[in-house]
Amino acid sequence: MSENQTTNSLADLKTLVAGTPAGEGLEGTAITREPKRDAQGRSYATGRRKNAIARVWIKPGKGEIVINGKPQATYFARPVLRMLLAQPFLVADRYQQFDVICTVVGGGLSGQAGAVRHGLSRALTYYEPGLRPILKKAGFLTRDPRVVERKKYGKAKARRSFQFSKR
Repeated sequence: MSENQTTNSLADLKTLVAGTPAGEGLEGTAITREPKRDAQGRSYATGRRKNAIARVWIKPGKGEIVINGKPQATYFARPVLRMLLAQPFLVADRYQQFDVICTVVGGGLSGQAGAVRHGLSRALTYYEPGLRPILKKAGFLTRDPRVVERKKYGKAKARRSFQFSKR
């Protein structure tokens, strides 16, 4: 079959794909990604969760995490939030191998911690593309789409009605 031939049915497509040099179709092909690093050797990514947006830079180091100019233990006082930040490194087996600098705006502390985790995961995949399948399987690269529902007119909150009075 020629390269410019059009397929009219799925059977034609199957024979066209079976004839490719990869053998049994397109399953054997793999995308090779190159690391994205700036002049200082850092990788940058943006993470989002609820209304929080985190800009994250990572570079090889001793494992120091600085958020909005403060150390991680000061900014996120709750241990659960600090555990959230460590998850991408633990899953990728890179704990305390990278220094992290990030700025976070919007939302509350929980949303900000989730945004930093999302940004960290993305920055790790930019720094080491081989970590992408591990972090993807753990679900750290997926942006959590849940956001607060807006308040509707005629309602007390988003869905809550005013108290009904019969008399």
